[in-house]
Amino acid sequence: MEKIGRHLYGLTVLLAVASVMVTLAGCASSDGIAPKARPADVQTLAPLTGAPIDLNDHWWEAYGDASLNALVERGLASNPNLAVTRLRVERAEALASLVDANRQPRVDGGLDATRERYSAHSALPPVLAGHVRTSASTLLSGSWELDVFGRQRAQLDAAIGGRRAAAADDQAARVLLASNIVRQYIQLARLDDQREVLERSLTQRQDIFTLIEQRVRAGLDTAVELNLGEGAIPEIRAAIEAVDEQRQLARHALALLSGQGPAALEQLSPRLAKVLLLATPEALPADLLGRRADITAARWRVEAASRELEAAHAQFYPSINLFAFAGFSAIGLDQLVEAGSRQIGVGPAVRLPIFDAGRLRANYRSKSTDVDSAVESYNAAVLEALHDAADAITSVSSAQRQLQERRLSLASAERAYELAVQRFRVGLGSYLSVLTAETNVLAQRSAETEQKARALDSQAMLARALGGGYVQPAAQIALQSN
Repeated sequence: MEKIGRHLYGLTVLLAVASVMVTLAGCASSDGIAPKARPADVQTLAPLTGAPIDLNDHWWEAYGDASLNALVERGLASNPNLAVTRLRVERAEALASLVDANRQPRVDGGLDATRERYSAHSALPPVLAGHVRTSASTLLSGSWELDVFGRQRAQLDAAIGGRRAAAADDQAARVLLASNIVRQYIQLARLDDQREVLERSLTQRQDIFTLIEQRVRAGLDTAVELNLGEGAIPEIRAAIEAVDEQRQLARHALALLSGQGPAALEQLSPRLAKVLLLATPEALPADLLGRRADITAARWRVEAASRELEAAHAQFYPSINLFAFAGFSAIGLDQLVEAGSRQIGVGPAVRLPIFDAGRLRANYRSKSTDVDSAVESYNAAVLEALHDAADAITSVSSAQRQLQERRLSLASAERAYELAVQRFRVGLGSYLSVLTAETNVLAQRSAETEQKARALDSQAMLARALGGGYVQPAAQIALQSN
């Protein structure tokens, strides 16, 4: 009975000490420190009233170009920058696993042995003084920090948030890379088409020069017209050379984006496909923010920073550890595993910050600032996404209308050329009129090529602005809404 009383007394003392320590926690306080930034109200910035986005994550396949599809797929598999984002995801996963492991009980084992001569002139019993003995111990110990105030749980949630942000960053990088490859491919196709127009222009300039030579011999033109006609030919050749340079640079850029050496695409010579008619929303889609991986990443960073703040707040409270050990310790290996050499211990350890010269408050203020920074970064990402989508919708609609007008102009120029040819054949018009009409056709065709490329490019920009087919996992949406 007396033994039970001693145990109850010890427990009462322990609880009393713990209560006092919790009371003393007020000596280190987080009062007066809190995040100030608030997430932006999207509906006040730009109402999201459009129909949900219908965009495949392989949206570029709608162009119907096998070479383009192969380049995008190779880039997604081989681009070194994209490999870096994947490694960041793996690192974030490893960090989350480490934080989770730190929450679990820990057990260690150890064995120590020391051969030692003891001093003959120290306060040791005669059996040891001046003699050489071997002391040894073997110990199995365990410890576990109780997460009473939620610090470890908050740290784990922060690590999970960081992992999900890294995964969303990886998806955003994939969307950006695919968009850049498509846009660069369109530019190469534009340059190839422009070169074809320039070659036809060169042939036409040479025909004009031949006609001028004939007119000079007939006394109808002078050396002035002859020199002007001759000078136009090297001008076109220089333009062709400039386009060839741009084509080569475009191939190099495509090779880089797809993770290949600069000479890998020397034979690539695409042509502009028909304009991709993505469904262009009339208003910003209602699910725009959920379809943007960069927004998802920014949102998870806010979540991670908020959990880090909770963990910093929990540091103001006591930490409670349970520990236990069991083993043997003896002087003399022959006695190490005897019953009398046993040593056993168990008990709690409570630590409470009382005076730390402001370290905890400074850390908490730092984490609070991190939350504000994450929220403002999220707001900036939201604002940028809204502008990206609005700009892309505007550009696509305008580019389509301009392309229609360019095609009408080209059709008119082609009809005028046909009439000039017909008049020339029946002797009612001159060959110079035919060449002049053809010059207009080539100019309109060049403008139509440029506008077609711009329309295709704006479609690629729209696909990226609408998220590139990214869909946030449903489980993450549920977690964030909670």
